[in-house]
Amino acid sequence: MDKNLRQDAERIISDSIKAVLPDEAVLRALKDFSPGKGRVLLAAAGKAAWQMARAAVEALGHVDGGVVVTKYGHIMGEIPNVSCFEAGHPVPDSNSFAATDRVLSLVRGLSEDDNVLFLLSGGGSALFEKPLIPGDELQDITRQLLACGADITEINTIRKRLSAVKGGRFALACSPARVFSIVLSDIIGDPLDMIASGPACPDSSTCAQAMAIFEKYSLSLSPVALSLLGKETPKALNNVTTRITGSVRELCAAAADSCRRLGYQPVLLTDRLDCEAREAGRFLAAVLCSHVGDSRSLAFIVGGETVVHLTGSGLGGRNQELALAAALGISGINGAAVFSVGSDGTDGPTDAAGGYVDGDTLGELTAKGLVLSAVLKANDAYNGLKAVGGLIITGPTGTNVNDVSVALLRKAGE
Repeated sequence: MDKNLRQDAERIISDSIKAVLPDEAVLRALKDFSPGKGRVLLAAAGKAAWQMARAAVEALGHVDGGVVVTKYGHIMGEIPNVSCFEAGHPVPDSNSFAATDRVLSLVRGLSEDDNVLFLLSGGGSALFEKPLIPGDELQDITRQLLACGADITEINTIRKRLSAVKGGRFALACSPARVFSIVLSDIIGDPLDMIASGPACPDSSTCAQAMAIFEKYSLSLSPVALSLLGKETPKALNNVTTRITGSVRELCAAAADSCRRLGYQPVLLTDRLDCEAREAGRFLAAVLCSHVGDSRSLAFIVGGETVVHLTGSGLGGRNQELALAAALGISGINGAAVFSVGSDGTDGPTDAAGGYVDGDTLGELTAKGLVLSAVLKANDAYNGLKAVGGLIITGPTGTNVNDVSVALLRKAGE
């Protein structure tokens, strides 16, 4: 492993994540929050929910009650007058359902003078859930959607119709109280109704689109679930004000700034990456191959969210698979590295945020008796990268604004 390149990667990752922590983003949005004379109740859902809630309560000084539901391991302490719960992600579990019931109890029976400060971030689709079908059936459908290669918009189009809180239904539950929603975006293009499946946003998707997704991926649904796909979601809400704050664009800009400080010329390829993780990794490797021998040190940056089509039963995540897929293309190239991380600090059902490979990785895998193509076929990027020291582990970061991937090429002699 190239230790200097790995150090550069660690610095870029650290700088990028620090730039998109939600504290300042929440404070900016709260400037438009004017609660008036009624109660202020706080509800927060998503991977960044605890961090957002803490920032909001510190800024406001007091709330009249609140509930946070976030991913396991993401609660960092107590928040005054707020109950905090951890639950399952990316598949909802019984704790997701129980915590959501607590949120619904919090907002039940409110008046038009009351205010609900709703803090939403990525991961909320699994964490904030009250299913209209049995919980185990919803878990099975979620696994089907994750395994078939459906993108996040397709997944959430289905989820909305199987839920009592998604697709604007949570805002209806708060009515007639006013809802002020602060959203940390984790979806390409910031489609408000798709972020965490839009609990407080009118739904732009249609029953016809939901049925098309069902047919496209040959999903196995019960008659009840199938009938729910044909029931329309709210298309208008008159009690919600929303502010989107934070996005993958900011994450990519921060990565570019860090690369520049380290002596690389940054090139933003896209902040709307949306393809198979393996293909993205191979593409970044190909980009580096095209610039070998360049007179400058270069950094090619992409942001967005890839998908993994499961073909095996190994352990990993989309960022780990993206990085590992680049290993063959850059094998033997001095000064070349590819790394990819999730800004929330977790990638798939693992403790890693992502993965790192360089020109030495393929040889190191071979020396360990591992065949790259077999590891990828088994979707076992976690164990493949672990064997060669290629895992990137940050721990929960407190934010969630998509992924960033960087391909570095350091010119000879630097």
